[in-house]
Amino acid sequence: MTKPQVFTIGYEGADMDRFLATLKDAGVAAIADVRAVALSRKRGFSKSALRDALAHQGIGYEHFIRLGTPKEGRQAARASDAALMKKIYCDEVLATEEGQQSLEELAALAKKQPICLLCFERDPAICHRRILAQRLAKRGMEVVDLTVI
Repeated sequence: MTKPQVFTIGYEGADMDRFLATLKDAGVAAIADVRAVALSRKRGFSKSALRDALAHQGIGYEHFIRLGTPKEGRQAARASDAALMKKIYCDEVLATEEGQQSLEELAALAKKQPICLLCFERDPAICHRRILAQRLAKRGMEVVDLTVI
């Protein structure tokens, strides 16, 4: 039996066509949007537009708002302070009952189909999706970071 696959992707610097092609080529069945705020200044990447573009490709979409990074964590990520971002995220999101419940829902979705954790940051090392991916890997899932070329 193969391990469930969890992909991660950041759309920073990506255009929609290459982004969608990357997901399709990897075999992603659904996006798990883990942004606290599913709005984007980048055209096509706000929640409704993104959900519609994904649907046209046969890719599902689910917003896990409670797994998003708090404002202070996003500020730390923008300042390239991954350690502070991780501390804030683990203390203020994953240490809560709501955060744990959302993580359980995310894991259940990943067991059913190949999913891709979505956030803005191109580099997964400075994004909270890496923390989520590590938690899912500990549950026996294979994690692959995708990069839009």
